[in-house]
Amino acid sequence: MSLVTLLPFIVLIGAMFLMTRSAKKKQNAAAQMRNEMQPGTGVRTIGGMYATVKEVNEETVLLDAGPGVDLLFAKNAIGAVLGDDEYNRIVHGIEHDLKSDESVVPDDASSLTETDESADVSDDKHIDLGKKDVADEPVAEPTAGSVVEPADESPAAEPKKTDAAELKKSDGESDTK
Repeated sequence: MSLVTLLPFIVLIGAMFLMTRSAKKKQNAAAQMRNEMQPGTGVRTIGGMYATVKEVNEETVLLDAGPGVDLLFAKNAIGAVLGDDEYNRIVHGIEHDLKSDESVVPDDASSLTETDESADVSDDKHIDLGKKDVADEPVAEPTAGSVVEPADESPAAEPKKTDAAELKKSDGESDTK
């Protein structure tokens, strides 16, 4: 057999070795993390439940999930051991104030667009959305050099009178009978 024929098998075995090696490293890191758990630390289970470690045994962990709620979990069911700041941020909503110098971004855009005073003023203005009569509008006076057109008093300006025969026609009927 030549080296060219064996090369794909060698590459495949090398890839399998590297994948198992990285998986072993991840397993060892997770086991070390679980062994370093102390009572009072916050954890997240693989199911997504957040709790505080109450007691650590050889294979199990007793978790305090709330007032009067103690749960017994296998150590392998602990997905992550959280730091105090991260646990308080997630569970209690308490932000650790490391970035106090930065500006605060508001939750809504109203504070970015107007102030409270302008909001109060805008409530006093009422907008009339009704139709206005043409007779109520002021008429512009003609100036020198402008052309004044006479008012349209043609019969088209008056409402069109129709008789009952025209009303009964549909779109498909013709005018001739």
